[in-house]
Amino acid sequence: MIVGGNTMDMSSHTLSTLFDQLGLPSDEQNIKKFIAKHRTQTGLDPLEGAPFWSPGQAQFLQQALTEDSDWSEVVDELNILLHS
Repeated sequence: MIVGGNTMDMSSHTLSTLFDQLGLPSDEQNIKKFIAKHRTQTGLDPLEGAPFWSPGQAQFLQQALTEDSDWSEVVDELNILLHS
């Protein structure tokens, strides 16, 4: 879809595509392991402030949320999974 001369990404992102974007193993088993391992490390910090992200990963997550990008819904999902 083209809106105002710009191509708009209409794809639906999943946890798997988010993990791909973050450069992490993206199969279901590795996603579950990641969440189980890091759930206790997020504490009350915002998602992007967790100590296990690289600076680039943290920046991507922060931008996804602050700019309400097409990634924001799946980033919210990851945030809930890591804080529950």
